[in-house]
Amino acid sequence: MEDGLMARTIVPTPLPERQHLSDAEILGKFVRARRTQAGLGIHETAALCGVSVDTMSRIERATGNVRLSTALGICRMLGIVITIEAGGSGDRNT
Repeated sequence: MEDGLMARTIVPTPLPERQHLSDAEILGKFVRARRTQAGLGIHETAALCGVSVDTMSRIERATGNVRLSTALGICRMLGIVITIEAGGSGDRNT
């Protein structure tokens, strides 16, 4: 590369198994896996999604708060599909 800069190798992270979206950590694992499988660095992905690198990092690490619309936009850009459905009465953990 120019100016002595070396390209970083993106190591693909395996996709987690399909599961209930019960917390931010699960979403973060899916976002990181899709990003790395696409061969994208965090800076490239942030630019593609129109968010800051800090926001991408917070989503992937499940730290801090991120607007729902921002998280959904990132998922849409990375091809992550989120499905919701009503659980049974009194069924709060599924």
